[in-house]
Amino acid sequence: MSEIHNALEELKFQGDPLADAVVAELVSSGATEVVNEVLAHFRDNDQPIPENLPEPVRRYLVVTDDPPGWADLERVANAYEFFVDDGVHVASVLSFGAMVNCYAQPRPSRVLSLTHRLNQPHRRLSETSQFVLNMMAPSPFGSGGSFVPTIQKTRLIHAAVRHFITRSGRWDVAADGVPLCQQDMLGALLIFSVQVIDGMRRIGISVTEREAEDYYYVWRVTGAMLGIPAEAMPETLAEAQVLNAELVEASYGPSPEGIELTRNLLRLYEDMIPGKAFDGVAAAVVRQVVDPEVADWLEVPRSRVWGRAVGTGVRLMRLLERAEDRSRTATAVLDKAGSLLLGGSVRTLTNGQPTALTIPAELREKWLAAGVCPARAAR
Repeated sequence: MSEIHNALEELKFQGDPLADAVVAELVSSGATEVVNEVLAHFRDNDQPIPENLPEPVRRYLVVTDDPPGWADLERVANAYEFFVDDGVHVASVLSFGAMVNCYAQPRPSRVLSLTHRLNQPHRRLSETSQFVLNMMAPSPFGSGGSFVPTIQKTRLIHAAVRHFITRSGRWDVAADGVPLCQQDMLGALLIFSVQVIDGMRRIGISVTEREAEDYYYVWRVTGAMLGIPAEAMPETLAEAQVLNAELVEASYGPSPEGIELTRNLLRLYEDMIPGKAFDGVAAAVVRQVVDPEVADWLEVPRSRVWGRAVGTGVRLMRLLERAEDRSRTATAVLDKAGSLLLGGSVRTLTNGQPTALTIPAELREKWLAAGVCPARAAR
């Protein structure tokens, strides 16, 4: 056990050497703006790697272009089928649960504060939603997908954050480890995989063991492509659940940054809901999805009225879920509830303008055929 603990502790001092070297070279040569402009148009797996890029960037894109050799693409396809059925519920738990649980980690929350993103929850929510939508496409790592460039650019963004925070003089690497270290990356992976499955079950959504395993598997493949050491990621969901408790949940605690991030996120959700009559419902949903102690640490407001209403809704969801295979009405109610939340994510505001999430075409068509894809999300 001590060996495992030591290995996890070492992850605090590991960045992403491959991406970090590229960013360091771009900064020293002053080529960051040119690269940003070119990569903005590099969006699909089928696109050839742009020629007009500095050689270090081209080498990086070539090396990171394929999933790991151990990846089973059939299992990835199984996860897509799960997302067709329950993607709207994944989106709602990710929005109301996983995002808040990320803010319960003091060190990553401090990183966000140093990148001036405490007051930009709309941006982080839309970026995370798009990342997951690209990941859950029919062939995220193959032809027709767009997830590989998303991962490659995400790694460079993380490397840029590490570069500038480390050199800002406002971060003590010896005491706190590397900003956005591999331990933080592993923690985020567990929050968006293990904790999303747990959150779905907490609000009454049935997820089979096979579905849960396949969903975690896609995140494990994604983690390897993001630069997380393969040996650091558990092979099975059961092992991942243990690590989630020992590494992630054990790190939870209050912090000024986490409280402010949560407050701004709740304000964003309230702004999405018209009028004042429903103020407090978002906080009540968060309290239903996350651990009560975490909600208290992050000062999520309590509402006796909405808390009771949401609790009743969850019990109804569980009843409907059990009836889903036998009742078209139950299915319609479940899917409508989830699609409203996904529609809210799609309407995330950036500087007062709607942020359009791109839903993979095949996924969009299946959701539309089933009547669970919001009209705004379909465009």
